[in-house]
Amino acid sequence: MSDNQLTELIERYLNDDMSHDERIQFELLRKNDAAVNSKLMEHKQFIGVLKQYGERLELQKRLDAIHEEIDVHALKEEVMVHPTWIVQLWRQHHSKISVAASIAIFAILSTLFFTGKLNNHESNFVQLRQEVGKLRNSTETLNRRTNNLINDINAKPKAVNQGNYRGTGFALSSNGYIATNYHVVTGADSVYVQNASGESFHAKVIYTEPQYDIAILQINDPAFKNLGPVPYNFKKGGSDLGENVYTFGYPGGEEVFGPGSLTSATGYHGDTLAYQISIPVDYGNSGGPLLDDKGNVIGVIRGLQTQVAGAAFAVKSAYLLKAIQNIPSDSLSKSLTLNNKNALAGLSRPQQLKKLKNYVFMVKVYNQ
Repeated sequence: MSDNQLTELIERYLNDDMSHDERIQFELLRKNDAAVNSKLMEHKQFIGVLKQYGERLELQKRLDAIHEEIDVHALKEEVMVHPTWIVQLWRQHHSKISVAASIAIFAILSTLFFTGKLNNHESNFVQLRQEVGKLRNSTETLNRRTNNLINDINAKPKAVNQGNYRGTGFALSSNGYIATNYHVVTGADSVYVQNASGESFHAKVIYTEPQYDIAILQINDPAFKNLGPVPYNFKKGGSDLGENVYTFGYPGGEEVFGPGSLTSATGYHGDTLAYQISIPVDYGNSGGPLLDDKGNVIGVIRGLQTQVAGAAFAVKSAYLLKAIQNIPSDSLSKSLTLNNKNALAGLSRPQQLKKLKNYVFMVKVYNQ
């Protein structure tokens, strides 16, 4: 099917121009083809943006029309002749001025809302991919000089490029399949993953589910050696409010453990794809695993809510499992078999983290 044909189908679907049978077939196509579903969502968002732009143009036209009705030249004459011109102006044109002011205020508030700047009383959702350039500060020169000194001392220095963006990922299997967030790797020209020992391996994005914010990577570096059996499993069902949960990731480029609890069965603005959790996360945590006390992976860290202390969100593990099931078989050069045994259950938290750290990676994204 060509792009034009697919676009025509999407437009008919969104405009409700399909017959009952056609709609059923298209829903089935969406379910079985992630690319089709992704294009549908993008087209829907594009239409929404056009609609918002059209509404703003219409508001501007109405405002201009009202301004034209108010005779500017007459206004100037009133200013010169009548000392109480403001009162007279209000009496003659108060209805038009009120409508114009209302439209202007509505337009300003709409602009602030859609640009995310109207947040004095409402917090916003923020994804936690880390832009490496934003971390640079006044110590950058000192760090560079220190690195140069170390390189001069070592006979074979190893330069490590930190990438343009950073996030976290974790092993799905021992043979190099990694899960992370889609927003961490979107737009990437190349991707590397770095283990707890500081070793970096080239990886490729083999599958994405933008609607779930899930991406699946595969390490394809000849230097990579298979990991041991993955120590955690993936929970298929839901988790309960109040459960103790924790995450492990790479905010700021360093491995960090974050303890907390599950506070809501839905995410930001009632998003059923996600949990809300009270847990300390920061930029760079995106894509990290969310685990319960027993060491089951119950979600993937995605973002946080600004101005609300401890309100973070994680995509539920059920949607990670759906994404894995949707991977086309021809995209897998090796088998992808998930572990169904949990080696973390019954261990203390420090013992769990010692096992876990070898299966959680820093994801480094490079783009032009």
